[in-house]
Parts: sequence; C-alpha cells; structure tokens
Amino acid sequence: MTDLSTGSAAFSHLDLAALVYFIVAWIAYGLSVGRLRGRAVSLSQIMNGHRANWARQVIGRDNRVVDTQINASLQNGTAFFASTSLIALGSVLTLSRSGDDVLNLFATLPFGTVANRLTWELKVAGLALIFVYAFFKFAWAYRLFNYTAILLGAVPHKGSGTSDVEMLRAVRRLAAMNVSAGRHFARGQRAFFFALAYLGWFISPYVLFVSTTAVVIIMWRRQFASEIRKALLEAGEGPHEGPLEAPLLSPAEEART
Repeated sequence: MTDLSTGSAAFSHLDLAALVYFIVAWIAYGLSVGRLRGRAVSLSQIMNGHRANWARQVIGRDNRVVDTQINASLQNGTAFFASTSLIALGSVLTLSRSGDDVLNLFATLPFGTVANRLTWELKVAGLALIFVYAFFKFAWAYRLFNYTAILLGAVPHKGSGTSDVEMLRAVRRLAAMNVSAGRHFARGQRAFFFALAYLGWFISPYVLFVSTTAVVIIMWRRQFASEIRKALLEAGEGPHEGPLEAPLLSPAEEART
C-alpha cells in the first residue's frame, strides 16, 4: 500500500503551482458565473430568471401536464449525468491498477514528467475526487428536481379560493427549489469540464496550466460571450426580468444563484 506520508515529496514546486492554479481557476470561475450583476450577468443567471417566470405561469394553468413533463426532462438529464459520473469514477479507479504500464507510456512522451507510482496514484486520486464531487452534485440536483415536482403540484391555481399571498408564497418556494436544482446541476457539469482540464496534469504541469486556461476560456465565452446570451440581452432580458412583475426571489436568494 502506498505510503501517503511521503506525498509531499511526490510533486515538484511546478506541479503544486499548477494544482493551485487549477483550483483557484475553478473557484474564481464559479464565483463569476453566480455573483456578477448588471449587464455582466451570466447566461445561467438569465435562465434563472426564466425559471422564476415559469413558476409564475403555473398559477394560471389548471392542467399542468406540460410543466410536469418539463420538470421530468430536467430530472432525467440529471440522472443521466449522475450515472455517467459513476461510470467515469469506475474508469478512474481502474487506472490506479495500470500504473506501471501508464508510467512506461508517459516516459516516452516529450513532455511527460510522471516520475513514480506514488505521483501517479495521487493524481488518479485527485481525478476520482472530482468525479465523486460531480456525482454528489448531480444526485442532489436529482433530488431537488423531485422536490420541485412536489412543490409544482402544491401550487394552487387561480379560482381555487386561495389568497394571492399564499399563491405567491407557493410560487416562491417552487422557483427557489427549481433554481437551486439547476445550480447544483451546473456545478456537477462544471466538474466534468474541469476534469478534462485536470487530465493535462498526467502529462505535465505545463499542460495543466494550458488545459485549465483553455477550459475556463471556453466556458467563460459560453456564459458571457455566446450568441444566445447576446440575443437574450438584446431582447431586454436581465437575470430576473421578463414579462411579469416583481421578482420572485429575494436578494439573498439571488446572491446564491
């Protein structure tokens, strides 16, 4: 069994710097997607506004078959990614048994710097942790979409005799649950993208720097410079703007999205 007490000697200063850069880039990107305001809002924030608008529309519909189908499609997509993360985790664990063969392969690469089995096993463990994190995010998002279906059924419709205040409270609960489910799903999906960047570390810390930067740029462009985001903003959409009045989410809830 590998002696993990010698783990600190397994990596060079360059390896550690690349790992810190990877972690900081992941955290910084996550904060920028969820906390920017004004015209700098991300595509995810804009779509959170539409989730809230969808919750409002539920009040006026007696037949909510369409709403349940939409929620079911979101839940099924989340289940697919949860299953995929488990498959990926199993594949990663298989890699730990192929250390010697892989080390010989990387030794032939011009930029390969994997020096010993301890280094290899620690890097594989890090990749496994990423997919474990992704699984927990997808599994929790799946559960939240299940709760969303329950809250969807609990929203009273107009004409039921329920007061406007109580209907608004029900819609707020539905919107908050839906937005939270989407947020956890996005974090799980983000882990998949950064797992691709992490693979560069198996070749070289230099490759990790490059792959992390490339993944952040690609995801940033999709969130802040994509054509669909531009189209939504040109249509006058903000993070919680739309054809209906008064945002459903409180300032504290908005900050968490």
